[in-house]
Amino acid sequence: MWSDTILIVFISVCTAFLGEDFTLKGLTWVLVYRTEKYQKLKTEVEKQSKKLERRKEIHGDSLDKAVKKKIERDEEKLKNNNRDLSLVKMKSMFATGFAFTALLSMFNSIFDGRVVAQLPFTPISWIQGLSHRNLSGEDYTDCSFIFLYILCTMSIRQNIQKMLGFAPSRAASKQGGGLFGAPPGQFK
Repeated sequence: MWSDTILIVFISVCTAFLGEDFTLKGLTWVLVYRTEKYQKLKTEVEKQSKKLERRKEIHGDSLDKAVKKKIERDEEKLKNNNRDLSLVKMKSMFATGFAFTALLSMFNSIFDGRVVAQLPFTPISWIQGLSHRNLSGEDYTDCSFIFLYILCTMSIRQNIQKMLGFAPSRAASKQGGGLFGAPPGQFK
């Protein structure tokens, strides 16, 4: 069981690197991060985020209509650039999604019905279907491949993105946006 657990953590790290930086020249890098369009949009989003933040700090809750209009215009530009950035990333997301679906299917069949870890808790009922997937018996502290893989991937991928410099800056994240994010200023 320990060897399976360590193998799944290793698989998770490898797939995270595969998705983000396949030996420093990965699928995502080839399809997205190296493109001129992505670099230009990322730089523009960073610049607009800082500009908008500065403008909001300087003017605060100013009653001047011209200032408010400039801030709204900047927020709209930032929202549009965030949307464009998300669309550029989508091409890679489809290719990566297809590859990972194939890998996940393969690993799922290899570990089918095998207990790969013992959880130190009993998961809540609506998660038990995932944590105990394809395992026989009633011990819900037994962990299936898919549950451990998802937990590992969720915890590892963001750290790898930060380590490789692919995660968005805090300023850009704070301004929100993206394809499905709330528009800046919506919750004022």
